Amino acid sequence: MAAPVSLWKIAPSVYLPALLYGIGQGAIAPVVALSARDLGASFAVAGLVVAAAGVGQVIGDIPAGTLTTKVGERRAMLLATVLVSFALVACLVVPNVLGLALAIGATGLAGSVWGLARQAYLSEAVPLELRARALSTLGGVQRIGSFIGPFLGAFVMRFLGTDGAYWVHLVAAALACVVLLSLPDIESVRRNRLARPVVMQSTRAVIREHLPVLRTLGVGALLVGAVRASRQVVIPLWAEHIGLDPQTTSLIFGVSGAVDMLLFYPAGSVMDRFGRKWVAVPSMTVLGLAHLLLPLTHSAGALTAVALVMGVGNGLGAGVIMTLGADASPPVGRAQFLGAFRLFADSGSAAGPFLLSAVTAISALAPAIVVMGLTGWAAALAMKRWIPPHNARSG
Repeated sequence: MAAPVSLWKIAPSVYLPALLYGIGQGAIAPVVALSARDLGASFAVAGLVVAAAGVGQVIGDIPAGTLTTKVGERRAMLLATVLVSFALVACLVVPNVLGLALAIGATGLAGSVWGLARQAYLSEAVPLELRARALSTLGGVQRIGSFIGPFLGAFVMRFLGTDGAYWVHLVAAALACVVLLSLPDIESVRRNRLARPVVMQSTRAVIREHLPVLRTLGVGALLVGAVRASRQVVIPLWAEHIGLDPQTTSLIFGVSGAVDMLLFYPAGSVMDRFGRKWVAVPSMTVLGLAHLLLPLTHSAGALTAVALVMGVGNGLGAGVIMTLGADASPPVGRAQFLGAFRLFADSGSAAGPFLLSAVTAISALAPAIVVMGLTGWAAALAMKRWIPPHNARSG
């Protein structure tokens, strides 16, 4: 009998590369919109550039499931690291907004492979009673990266300007690649635990079989993704609107991430003990409220306070979408199902900034932020209605 999988046992292979990659993502998150503005983009177009990352994730979700099944998670992530490296170099040299948008889209494509590969492994390898904690910890280390990244980015930007943030991501991705190459491939751990052959199933068949879940809980995940993604846009854009410099914006973003990262393990424990609904609904309620409060801020202190509330709301939901996807995923065709489920959440992540940009273009930035706040409350209602009872989780 194989030894039971513990979070400590899998931490180096699963969580350390995710932490490094998350540091890079956190470094560029506050500056993508600002880079677009430096290239001459309006507020609305800057939001579209940020949305390109979500578009890349949407494009990559289904292929990521197939790629991970065929070549294994480590090889898939190594390929994704090569892609993101080229994309980050492009961010440094492109002369126009369109080139920046394409490069940011490529970073989203690479991120979809990273996210799905880790989620698929944990969904299979970790016992059901630890599932939420394992996946919330995965979300947590990404949030720790999001906390560290903006501070590193702010420091390097003192010397290199906004390009410094992209250099931080490039170095962090390279270090994650080194870690992946130096650690044992966890594919062997999966095979030892499951002791069953991998059965390939077409993505179309998986989607057709699980359509009732995808068109209900998947739509809820879409709304969650939309309001979460808007958080990365509204803070830097509103900070510029009230006259704050990029370094201050990055620091505010990092402080918000500090609160965010402190809540991932308690959130996972609550989900494992009481059910997923006890975390998903409060998370979206608080995040929606923070969006509604943001247009009322007119100073760095007030913006920081609302950013902290956003951090609480986002942190409460650490790993909840990954956990819901894992709960609903079948033993056969798991990666394909997770790709389809992530497609809904990532479609929301892409649609959120698009919606923000559309409302901003029609009216102004403040009404657009209010719309995203109401979207957060709609997500809370969807989670309350469609998350199954705690004892109805699948294995």
